[in-house]
Amino acid sequence: MSLLFDSFWRAVAYCIRPRVILLSFLPLVLMGTVSLGLGYLYWDNALDAVRQWLEASTLISGISSWLQSMGGGNLKSVLAPLIVIFAVTPLIVVSSLLVVALLMTPALTALVADRRFSALARLRGASFISSLGWSLLSALLALVALVVSVPLWLIPPLILVLPPLIWGWLTYRVMAFDALAEHASAEERAEIFRRHRLPLLGIGVFCGYLGAAPSLIWASGALLAAAFVVLVPIAIWIYTLVFALSSLWFAHYCLAALQALRAERAAAPVPSESVVIDSPTPSLHHEPNTATPSLN
Repeated sequence: MSLLFDSFWRAVAYCIRPRVILLSFLPLVLMGTVSLGLGYLYWDNALDAVRQWLEASTLISGISSWLQSMGGGNLKSVLAPLIVIFAVTPLIVVSSLLVVALLMTPALTALVADRRFSALARLRGASFISSLGWSLLSALLALVALVVSVPLWLIPPLILVLPPLIWGWLTYRVMAFDALAEHASAEERAEIFRRHRLPLLGIGVFCGYLGAAPSLIWASGALLAAAFVVLVPIAIWIYTLVFALSSLWFAHYCLAALQALRAERAAAPVPSESVVIDSPTPSLHHEPNTATPSLN
């Protein structure tokens, strides 16, 4: 547990470094441009499609009519943007995580390694292609898990547990792999994953709950059309900072665990091999005594 909390406070301290803050703007510019561009092109069409679906629903129409008769607002006008937001939020989160993993995590891991683990040998157990493939496969599995688990979200406690757990698993898979890609061998990485699976998953789940805060800002941007253009980039930047924090946390934790693993193996006693001691073989041939016999 000491390693878990020590790496957390170090990650928080690193987050306020100017270099880290500047690095966070690169994913923000990329994701903000893509999100606002897609929103400009498809937002109205998506809202119209959802409104038509709501109009066709007799249950939603009945509830909306009852609310309007009671003096409430139009339920459909509120639900339509929320449904669109909840539909695209997983894609935004996964995309932000992948962009941070590709653009920020190598630089942040190098920063941690240069300042704390400069003597740690780099065995390069994973290439960029293998890291990208691992991240894409993990993201695909997380999206499938989200889609499959959506019906369970209707049970009140589970909606507070399942999404952060899935995001945490995805964050743990991507960030821990990238944190060890440069320094650990494939065997060392597998051993660290085996020994520290629960703490690493706990880091991911904690960051998954932190990632729920930007969703509220994102949804507020949908309801407040005038502030939509401002709030959405803010939400994406918060996503970026959360994932940057998790990247630093995993880097501090994983590199410290790797250092401890190598120190443990270096201090382990080498199994003694049986050493054969060559003893002089007694000679079967005795040379004759050539000493001159005494005359006395």
